[in-house]
Amino acid sequence: MITKAQITKFYNQGCIAMIGVSRQKKKFGYIAYTELKNKGIKVVPVNSQVDKIDEDHCYRHIDALPDDIKSAVVVTKKTVTLNVVKQLLDKGINNIWLQQGSETKEAIDFAKEHGANVIHGKCIIMFSEPLGGMHKFHRAIVKLFGGMPK
Repeated sequence: MITKAQITKFYNQGCIAMIGVSRQKKKFGYIAYTELKNKGIKVVPVNSQVDKIDEDHCYRHIDALPDDIKSAVVVTKKTVTLNVVKQLLDKGINNIWLQQGSETKEAIDFAKEHGANVIHGKCIIMFSEPLGGMHKFHRAIVKLFGGMPK
């Protein structure tokens, strides 16, 4: 079970790397990236195919990330998630949010076995503040039925 303390720890690490951010504006990786940025959260994109997302420098590889980044959200295809988790841990990034659609049992288990604060089964946007729109409504419904982390 994911706890509120895990989520708080994830966000309190400062800058967040977004692994698998998309150039395509209708894909979740792009939507989540811009949503977090618009909320004032410092987030850096990682995509092996591009040098920029919008006007922001985009890192092509996890190992190129600055050493002070300690949290990452993964929005990749499931087929590469385990490899991404291994690279993050090798880089010293041990606060890992596996976005729904990217998570695999193997990646979750590997992260836990290596002492990571791994969050899964939760939407990164629904736990970013300030919350508005449909995500605010969704969180209220989840809370109503007792599904919020404690």
